[in-house]
Amino acid sequence: MGSARVTTRSRTSMRTKVVWSVLGIGMSLGVAALSILDPGVSGARAGGVSLSPLMGISGSLGMDSIFQTSTPIEESRWDSIVIVHSGTPSGSAADIAQEHRGLGYDGLGFHFVIGNGTRMGDGEIHVGYRWIDQRDGAELAGVRDGFSSAGVIEICLVGDGDRRPFTDEQLHRLAQVVTALAKRLDIPSEKIKLHKDLAGTTSPGQYFPQAEFEQLLASMG
Repeated sequence: MGSARVTTRSRTSMRTKVVWSVLGIGMSLGVAALSILDPGVSGARAGGVSLSPLMGISGSLGMDSIFQTSTPIEESRWDSIVIVHSGTPSGSAADIAQEHRGLGYDGLGFHFVIGNGTRMGDGEIHVGYRWIDQRDGAELAGVRDGFSSAGVIEICLVGDGDRRPFTDEQLHRLAQVVTALAKRLDIPSEKIKLHKDLAGTTSPGQYFPQAEFEQLLASMG
């Protein structure tokens, strides 16, 4: 099932590249780069900035925008990546930020949020203020004793992976972000974890296609 879905996704992505490459890539890259440098640009949410799904069309080149942070990146600081889900069928970075403020945090606890088309675009990547300012993420729910969020890049998929699958666009953008981070920060594959690997939780859910996701990472590596 995984290989067939990857093939279908690749064909769809190729058609999208042909249609949009001439019309949108230059504009999208320029606007997104400006947004990273100036969080006041329209479209910023929850103390960060959001990148259009079109950003992913240009692959790793487009993903370079996530490294244009206001605080210089200390590459040796970040040593792992954890993937979680929001646990809700719909939502946005702003919704999650509001929930996190209710838990006592000063805003969005995750470094990145990837939308599923409900209140965020399908495949829209929100770069949170914790990544822009190079701050640790919030402590993850249910983590085992001894776990620390220091040095852990937290990426949240909008959706409830225990109730329904994530979208193809979400998985593709997730793979692009993880690949870009892993290459730039020299994070090995064994340090790319799911929330459930570290805590007493099912997050990112039973419908998260781990084998397919690993195939996507391998194809982008």
